[in-house]
Amino acid sequence: MPAPVVLIAEELSPATIAALGPDFDVRHADGADRSALREAIADADAILIRSATQVDAEALSWAPKLKVIARAGVGLDNVDMKAATQAGVMVVNAPTSNIISAAELTVSHILGLARHLPRAHGSLSEGQWKRSSFTGTELFEKTIGIIGLGRIGALVAERLRGFGVELIAYDPYITAARAAQIGAELVELDELVERADFLTIHMPRTPETLGMIGEAQLKAMKPSAYVVNVARGGLIDEDALLAALDAGEIAGAALDVFLQEPPTNTALTGHPKVNVTPHLGASTDEAQEKAGVSVAKSVRLALAGELVPDAVNVAGGTINEYVKPGLPLTEKLGQIFAGLTDGPVTLLDIEVHGELSEHNVEVLRLAALKGFFSQIVSDPVSYVNAPLFAEQRGVEVRFSADAKSESYRNVITLRGTTAEGAQVSVSGTLTGPKQIEKIVGINGYELELPISEHLVVFSYEDRPGIVAAYGGLLGDSGVNIAGLQIARDAKRGTALSVLSVDAPVSTELVAELGRAIGAETLHAIDIVVD
Repeated sequence: MPAPVVLIAEELSPATIAALGPDFDVRHADGADRSALREAIADADAILIRSATQVDAEALSWAPKLKVIARAGVGLDNVDMKAATQAGVMVVNAPTSNIISAAELTVSHILGLARHLPRAHGSLSEGQWKRSSFTGTELFEKTIGIIGLGRIGALVAERLRGFGVELIAYDPYITAARAAQIGAELVELDELVERADFLTIHMPRTPETLGMIGEAQLKAMKPSAYVVNVARGGLIDEDALLAALDAGEIAGAALDVFLQEPPTNTALTGHPKVNVTPHLGASTDEAQEKAGVSVAKSVRLALAGELVPDAVNVAGGTINEYVKPGLPLTEKLGQIFAGLTDGPVTLLDIEVHGELSEHNVEVLRLAALKGFFSQIVSDPVSYVNAPLFAEQRGVEVRFSADAKSESYRNVITLRGTTAEGAQVSVSGTLTGPKQIEKIVGINGYELELPISEHLVVFSYEDRPGIVAAYGGLLGDSGVNIAGLQIARDAKRGTALSVLSVDAPVSTELVAELGRAIGAETLHAIDIVVD
């Protein structure tokens, strides 16, 4: 039998080739040349790429044997995930390869701001000697505010402690005890922006975090303060940042990422108080080598038919066919669970009930954690690193499986406790020949509603007129209700409504809905589908 063909479509390190081993027919091509790619990919079983090769629907149509697309890096903008998934092609990346490089770039930008390094260099290289124009500030005893204490945020904190700084942090999904282990005081966002001399943000870009450092936060900062963003473009409102810099409301900023890349706002990128780099977070030799070696190992696993922890779309490996449909369901339940929580989770129980328990369902534990943390952390989340996020954030995870299921053949439940002692749960199942993903329980209320991309979940005192109230508000805002289920614990007791809607519900509309119906709890949840 001929050896599987692995196509190297871009320049990768020798260590990447070595990690593949001798069992493959390794070939090389210029993936950026479409005609060369078409010829080379025709009989490839796997392709290794970086950012220059576009693996779109057209390229996939040229590759009938392709089983794996391996991106030696984190981003997957050059891979058509939907087309790959529909074709049954696994996509893998290297989600942890760049975390040290990103943390070090953050510290570099903080130091560059403190000592005006780019401007001083530019001045001297032009033949000027203006020492007094570049008087800086020490980091010693300054307050560093870190928004997001995930893997990169924690590494930034670890590296900055040696400068003798005071570390404060905001992260709604981490406990004060975990922050203390890292060496940071956990505070609310308003307090952080007021106290920080340097603010660095390490959050995922979601509808909730987009522009989370905006006009109000920048106005609340010290005029001597600096902001840094090496995480995701758009977390800091670029228009508000430019206005704050022009008004002298803050002293400066450093940006490695932008809402649009390459950026077009030259007033911001060329501002005398701004240091910029062209998205260099992962641009180190070490990060590139780690990424290449990581995906080479994933290719080996995938082509051997084993479980691939870093698969980001389809689960590979020796997973029972009866269990596989439960993976996307469980990931979505993890996302819904995260959306229902207010504050950090200390305990998470993942329960599998029914016929599924006859098989090895440990992978469902990983799927639940992947879904949960994908809504919380800024780093890419996979089966391999999701348990690490739980460990780092002090989340105790318990997993159980049994044959008992009263209403459905199988039910998967996520049940947890927050640091404040609140109990949260969500249950789901697959129904019918088409295996429709449904929510069948939330916080003890029984219901049955297909899972959709956008959900609104709220509880309130059961009384007439509530449906008309929230239906009118959503309609006036142009948000269509696609599905609705109401459950209650007693007549005129507490009721729970779950809405499936066709578009995201803004934070402002959520607040307006809460006021209109006197909601006890209200959560808008947007589910991300790989």
